[in-house]
Amino acid sequence: MAQSEPTAPLDGPGAAMLDALFSQSLVGLHLLDTDLRVVRVNTATPAMRDVPVEDVVGHRVDEVYGLLDADEVMALVRGVLDNGVPLVAHIVRAHRRGDPGHQYFHEISVFRLETPSGDVLGLAVAVVEVTEREESRAREVVLEMTREHVGRTLDVLETCQELVDVLVPRVADIAVVEVVDAVLRGDHPPLAPLPRDVPLRRAAFRSAAGGGTDADAPQAHPLGDVRALPGPTPYTQALSDLRPRAVASLDEDLPWLAADPARARAIRAAGAHTLITAPLTVRDTVLGLISLYRTRQGEPYDEDDVSLLLQVADHTALSIDNARRYTREHTIAATVQRQLLPRRPSSHPALETTPLLLPPDSGGQWYDTIPLSGARTGLAVGGVVGRGLHAAAVMGQLRTVVRSLAAFDVEPDELLARLNDTATFLAAERATLPTADPLHRQALAARFAYAVYDPLTLTCTVAGAGSPSLVVVHADGSTEVRNVPAGSLLGSEDKTPFAATAFTVPEDSLLILSDTPLPALVASGDADALRRLAEQHRGRPLEDLRDDVLYALAGSAEPGPTALLLVRTHPFPADRVGVWQLPDTPTVVATARRLVRDRLADWGVERETAHDTELIVSELVTNAVRYGSPPLELRVINDRALTCEVRDGSASTPRLRHASVADEGGRGLFIVAQLAQAWGTRYTPEGKIIWTEQNPPPG
Repeated sequence: MAQSEPTAPLDGPGAAMLDALFSQSLVGLHLLDTDLRVVRVNTATPAMRDVPVEDVVGHRVDEVYGLLDADEVMALVRGVLDNGVPLVAHIVRAHRRGDPGHQYFHEISVFRLETPSGDVLGLAVAVVEVTEREESRAREVVLEMTREHVGRTLDVLETCQELVDVLVPRVADIAVVEVVDAVLRGDHPPLAPLPRDVPLRRAAFRSAAGGGTDADAPQAHPLGDVRALPGPTPYTQALSDLRPRAVASLDEDLPWLAADPARARAIRAAGAHTLITAPLTVRDTVLGLISLYRTRQGEPYDEDDVSLLLQVADHTALSIDNARRYTREHTIAATVQRQLLPRRPSSHPALETTPLLLPPDSGGQWYDTIPLSGARTGLAVGGVVGRGLHAAAVMGQLRTVVRSLAAFDVEPDELLARLNDTATFLAAERATLPTADPLHRQALAARFAYAVYDPLTLTCTVAGAGSPSLVVVHADGSTEVRNVPAGSLLGSEDKTPFAATAFTVPEDSLLILSDTPLPALVASGDADALRRLAEQHRGRPLEDLRDDVLYALAGSAEPGPTALLLVRTHPFPADRVGVWQLPDTPTVVATARRLVRDRLADWGVERETAHDTELIVSELVTNAVRYGSPPLELRVINDRALTCEVRDGSASTPRLRHASVADEGGRGLFIVAQLAQAWGTRYTPEGKIIWTEQNPPPG
């Protein structure tokens, strides 16, 4: 390899220029020998002027300058001497002589110096102070972390904890966040200035010395403590005029420390020497307070720190206010849902039910048990797609329609078709909202499953919108998953007809009706959960079984919003039903009256009610003989209401007439309507049933 030409020795102008470089350069220059001792140094930079030249030359840099990471820095410098690879723009931290409480940042570049023949002479070190740049960069990092990590959840306490996790130890050694207690409940925050009697809750705390939220770290009050702030102090002043307060020195001579002894003790115990506190505000309302303390970091807070905290506080306040608004809407939706749902499932001698809503406060999930004629019960579960107050409102509308349709004794598939008409109408109304309305962009859709259980025939008829499921656990421990016909979601544009399926349900069975698939209870999911449920369901309270189902669903990969209804069937008391086949003759009316009279006497029905029932039976049987067709059947049921039913083979619809004074007939159903609490018509494949209900008999 070609040898480089030797350079001329530095004398004359060259030496003068080198001397000028070392005396006038704004970049700190050091020449180190192979023992890493300083051979020559300039004194132009502020960092070098603090140390006399005679205290530097002949010493290693770690012996002269207050390097915070001296061992690491010297290892890097020696590595350059050993391998010749330059170290470029490396940041080191140091203390200046006479100012140990403040740290400074320097950017160093280290190069190995060699002779033309390759002999190592030493090192050249260029030093540039970049304290202002690095502090500005650190503040930008804190802001970026705040925007990224604070406010990720719609939870006030979680947001406050995210904030202190960002600030400690980057900006403070101790961080405390206190929030107006009403904000945690979703209530409107008070206007500034904050009244002195408004309580604040200690929402978050973190200490660099105490391991985060370590209980051993000194605190004025524990997390969750609620109290009004004593004053006057910098904290109360910040909440009063919405301006931050910076206290450069927390010495014991400060008069306001006596106003808050608990904080004073915590400040002394932690060794805090400087404080900055700022309010959390949104639109001139006070949400809370941030307080930062320094114990290890020596420098007090300056104007740049105040500006940083104000930006952090603005972002945090918006996040807290968003969480507060969500909490408020969530609370309202949950309250509306509770008011719209039945207080408790209706009881029945042959049926007991208990609901399970997942999640329980989404606002859109609902269930219902609807008493129907003939001792039957309608079982309804559903959920509106979406959450919040709007979902709860739609849920209330659909539940009301279901109740109204069920009163007409329509079959489950027909009920879903009529309910879908209502949902489609509501969806069309939503589509006409102004484009700026958030609901305009949200399609209305709902899941729904409806079943009718008849304890006298032991049959269950079910239909659904979406993908409902029905699990049957038999008394002998065997289980089956019934195939419920899937239909389009309510409110969708799909015009596919809804279908229903009917099957027999033996006595003492357990039904689990859901508006969504239950992967944790079917063969494709946790089969053991279903087996355990089948083995243990007999003799256990239905509420305990509901908990078992909840635990099984909690382990499901995709539980999703779900409404369930657990139903346990019981035998209907045989002595509370009377059924008679009647001949199609005019004289059968007297026979029917006698049969009913005797049965009501056995049940102990009071005389007036029994007389009304005889008149009702007389009119119903007369109409069946005159306008219907055989076979005729009379049935009375002593259930939640005293029910009379007359079945005939005709599908003709009875009509209530208001006969005039001169008419000789036409008053039969009018009389029935006056005597009965309710009446109606239920159609079957073999004909129809005219039924009436009266107040339940005593006992």
